[in-house]
Amino acid sequence: MGTWASGMMLPDIPRLYTAAAEWLACLVYILQVNRRLKGRRLAVAAGIFLVWQISFLSVTDGLDGFWWVLCMLAAILSMYFFLYISYEGSAFDAGYRCVESFVLAELAASLGWQLYCFLYYEMGMTATVFGVLFLVLIYVFFFGGMGLLVQHFFRGEETLDVTWKEFLLSVFIGGVIFLVSNLSFTYINTPFSSEYSSDIFNIRTLMDLCGVITLFAYHILRINMKIQCELDISESMLEHQYLQYQQSRETLDMINYKYHDLKHQIIALRAEEDSDKRREYLDRMEASVSSYETQVKTGNKVLDIILTSKSLSCYNDHITFTSVVDGSLLDFLETMDICSIFGNALDNAIECEKKIEDEGKRMIHLSVFSQQSFLIVRCENYCEEGIAFEKDLPKTTKKGRGFHGYGLKSIRNTAQKYGGEVDVEAVDNRFSLKILIPLPIQTSQ
Repeated sequence: MGTWASGMMLPDIPRLYTAAAEWLACLVYILQVNRRLKGRRLAVAAGIFLVWQISFLSVTDGLDGFWWVLCMLAAILSMYFFLYISYEGSAFDAGYRCVESFVLAELAASLGWQLYCFLYYEMGMTATVFGVLFLVLIYVFFFGGMGLLVQHFFRGEETLDVTWKEFLLSVFIGGVIFLVSNLSFTYINTPFSSEYSSDIFNIRTLMDLCGVITLFAYHILRINMKIQCELDISESMLEHQYLQYQQSRETLDMINYKYHDLKHQIIALRAEEDSDKRREYLDRMEASVSSYETQVKTGNKVLDIILTSKSLSCYNDHITFTSVVDGSLLDFLETMDICSIFGNALDNAIECEKKIEDEGKRMIHLSVFSQQSFLIVRCENYCEEGIAFEKDLPKTTKKGRGFHGYGLKSIRNTAQKYGGEVDVEAVDNRFSLKILIPLPIQTSQ
């Protein structure tokens, strides 16, 4: 006892412990996100990966220099493959998580083995059973704590949507951390390495700790930037819908003014003697402006203007638009929120219907009513294309997904502002958007 000191020689980390650390590090991130593999399939894949990692690292034990580097790269590729088949995300997402998992595994293995060696040499606890139990305990606390930490900070996070630049940056950070922390294993005569294994473990543990903290901070920064970007885009869409409302109000006022003037002119012409040809001309003239007379009356002036504007768009695009709306239920909503909900919902539906070649199938139905103290908004439209969902919302089919798909997110954010929720489903060529918002007490009574 009492033999622990700087400069002493320590045994290398057993490959079994390294493989277990890499396996657990992958699971820490896999269990916190949407997964391709679940339940028994995930358990089988995890078991195969653990056996493979233990076998591969054990067989390659003793290699050094260039071959050691190749073995580490192969181990990292195994981690990447396990993450890629298990994690519901892109190849860049899996690679990003692989870097985080690898650095985390390096820290766990180095820290656990260093603590074990300290107790082994300083405390004289040399029993093999004790060593195994101690490392198991270290891993349980370490990875359990990291799992809770990841769950707390990244709860509710959607797919990472990592760009190739962000992926390369994470690889660079992980590569630098790995190079410096393991420099002493390959090159001794540098200002940042040592020939004594106790010092090597100190350098390795501290560098891996810095690496985990750096990658963790970088990931939090990415999340905050993504959230801020979504808020900015949602705010921009909200302002755009409100601007559309103002423009529609001015346009409809002008149309109604022109319509009434024209209608009076038609009445005056009919009172005079005219030929059949003139009557036919006047009939066509009246029919051509009849569509502009259809102004929706719901009981809410803001919604009236929005629906009238959208119904005109539907008319021009040969879309059958019907509505059963009690606009008086919306009085507790702010004007911009009404614009956001109905503007985005109908814009998405109109965009979908315009893709349908058969104009007879183009149809949208909107209903607004109350049920059991809830305001219910349901927008349904015919939909032929298959829709994939992500976090209960449809994935965008447009290119550059970083700049699309925010219409429904904006609707959801607005609904949640009033304590409501959004439900979306696509069944039997029917796309349905349902919004539930609790009514104020005075409104629901």
